[in-house]
Amino acid sequence: MPVHLKKEIEKLKSKILLLSEKVEEDVKCALKAVDTLDTALADRIIKEDIEIDRFEVEIEEDCLKTLALHQPVAIDLRFIIAVLKINNDLERIADLAVNIAERVKIIADKPKIPCASRFPEMTEKAKEMLKKCIQALVTMDADLAREVMVADDIVDEINREIYDWVKERIVEEPEKITVYITHLSISRHLERIADSTTNIAEDVIYMIEGDIVRHGGAIGGSI
Repeated sequence: MPVHLKKEIEKLKSKILLLSEKVEEDVKCALKAVDTLDTALADRIIKEDIEIDRFEVEIEEDCLKTLALHQPVAIDLRFIIAVLKINNDLERIADLAVNIAERVKIIADKPKIPCASRFPEMTEKAKEMLKKCIQALVTMDADLAREVMVADDIVDEINREIYDWVKERIVEEPEKITVYITHLSISRHLERIADSTTNIAEDVIYMIEGDIVRHGGAIGGSI
C-alpha cells in the first residue's frame, strides 16, 4: 500500500471510531433521559447533534477525496466503501437518539406510566448491539458482527409486543394516550437503532470478507 494511502486509511479509521464513540454516548444518554425524564440531558443531546452532523460530512468528504486521489483497490477499496456506509448509519443513529430525547420532553410533565415489561430488555439489547458492532469494526471481527445481526430479530419481536401492549393500555386508560403513544414511538426509534447497527454489522462483514450479506445471505464476490 502506498504510504500516502496508508496515512489516509489510518486517518479515516480514527475518525470513524471517534464518531462511533460519540454516537454510542448519545444513545446511552438518550436512554438515561427516558429512564429519569431528565429534560436537561435531553436538551444537551439535541443541541450536540449539530457536531455529529458536521463530523459525518467531514468523514464523507475525506472518503471521496481518498477515492479520487489514490484510486484504492481490493481491501482498501472495500474499507473506504464500508466507512462511507457506516458513517451514514452512525449519523442516522444519532438522529434517532435526538428523536428519543425529543420524546422525553413531551412526556416529562405528563402522568407517569409503567413501561412495557420487556422495554428494559429492549434498551439493553439496542445498546449491546451498538457496542458490539463498534467492537466488530475496531477488531475486524466478522463473527461478532454476525451476533449483532442475530440480535436484531429479538428487538423486532419486542417492538411488536410493545405495540400490542400500547393498544391494550390505550383502551384501558384513554386519558393517557399521549404518554402511551410516545412510549411506542420511543420503542420504534430503538427498533430503528437496532436496524442501523445491523447495517453496520453487515458492512463490517463486507469490509472483512468482501461478501454482501444483506437480504439473508452472501451475494456476489469480493472486490
